[in-house]
Amino acid sequence: MSLDVPRLRGRLAELLAAYGIPSAAVGVLHRGEVTEFAAGVRHVESREPATVDTVYQCGSMTKTWTALAFLQLVDEGRVGLDEPVRTYLPGFKVGDPAATAEITPRHLLQHTHGVEDAYGDPGEGDDVLERMAENIADAPQVFPPGRTHGYSPALGYALLARILEVQDGKRWDDVLRDRLIDPLGLTSTHTLPEQVDATRAATGHLMRSAEEGPFVTPIDHLPRAFGPGGNLTSTVGDVLTMARVLLTEGVAQDGKRIVSADSVREMMHSRVPVPDPYMFGPHWALGLIVCDWHGETVYASDGSTIGQNARLRVLPDSGTAIVLLTNGGPRESFWRTVCDEILTELGLRTVPALPAPDPSLKLELARYEGVYERPGARFEVGAEGGKLWLTLVLDPMQAALLGKPDRIRHELLPVSRTHFLMPPADPYEDVQTVALHDFTDGAARYLHTNCRVHPRQN
Repeated sequence: MSLDVPRLRGRLAELLAAYGIPSAAVGVLHRGEVTEFAAGVRHVESREPATVDTVYQCGSMTKTWTALAFLQLVDEGRVGLDEPVRTYLPGFKVGDPAATAEITPRHLLQHTHGVEDAYGDPGEGDDVLERMAENIADAPQVFPPGRTHGYSPALGYALLARILEVQDGKRWDDVLRDRLIDPLGLTSTHTLPEQVDATRAATGHLMRSAEEGPFVTPIDHLPRAFGPGGNLTSTVGDVLTMARVLLTEGVAQDGKRIVSADSVREMMHSRVPVPDPYMFGPHWALGLIVCDWHGETVYASDGSTIGQNARLRVLPDSGTAIVLLTNGGPRESFWRTVCDEILTELGLRTVPALPAPDPSLKLELARYEGVYERPGARFEVGAEGGKLWLTLVLDPMQAALLGKPDRIRHELLPVSRTHFLMPPADPYEDVQTVALHDFTDGAARYLHTNCRVHPRQN
């Protein structure tokens, strides 16, 4: 079935205007056929149009690429997923001696290692990952290894990449190029900002108000510490080339085997539950989110930088992959709407909606009240008028940049005794989902939202 590209491009342009997003590029792989289209501008000031060859920042989608490279190392018999990390990095040490001995690559891949991303300033040099590994000797545990899922923006995948560096004897940027980028024939995928052709690069944008419209982000790329977990730049076509490897159990379009079929199956089926299952998916695998779309298993890889966003969905049952790259947002509702337009044309089921709140639930509110905090993020949960309320405490610099107060209050609408919807306080934001969970001691021990976990502070 062929997609109606003129209609979809027109619809995409309408949605960009409605959501205040400067541009988007879309790529669809369906039963071997590739369709690409784009709309909008890659920079609001220059007004240069975005095309399917525009290069966008992929953010944490990078983690899927790093996972694939690491699984190649597993295929070669040089590392094991369940051996302690210190087997491969003898100097590996965190604040908790038990965690130091216990943490494995599987913990890192699944975000269940529990180590705080407290790696200081490792600089921007070629030794950045080595320095990160050294700097966490006193890093505290947010939770014991394997206790729960808690997303690690940079550290976990930096450690995986450091193992790759030690095993291959070269910096991670070169490892990824030699193991994936060049073998897949990708000419528009890079790991360092200076490698990107500026005449093709999308510029990130933020939004304070509809009246002002999107403005250029003051932070044009993430620090190098995020490299293996967030610094890839690519086009929709190159991302689809990688996605094809997942759909074909490890084989590239030219027939070259990139990773073993066993490793792709392990990548998809080694899973841990996510406490908040609604925003992204109920399980996390090895470098992939696992979604349940009306009983169909779909795999996701998402990413955001400060002003750019990436979404990938892989649907093995129908041989389909859909990628969306934008230079504004994020807006989950935007992604869902675009994806639903494509799925409908392909005759596939659309993305499941968020659950409705259950007003009949009678909660013991005191079990949820408290402060849940990690460096850079503080959530205060309290009861008032028979309802639960969450106050998000923003960093003052972030609040000033976005024109927001430093304390934003949301009502929590219960879906279950653990899960809540959090309506937005801003029309340019989406409904979020929150889990308050682990009542081992009577009160909730963790708050989980946007895949991040925040422990209760006593």
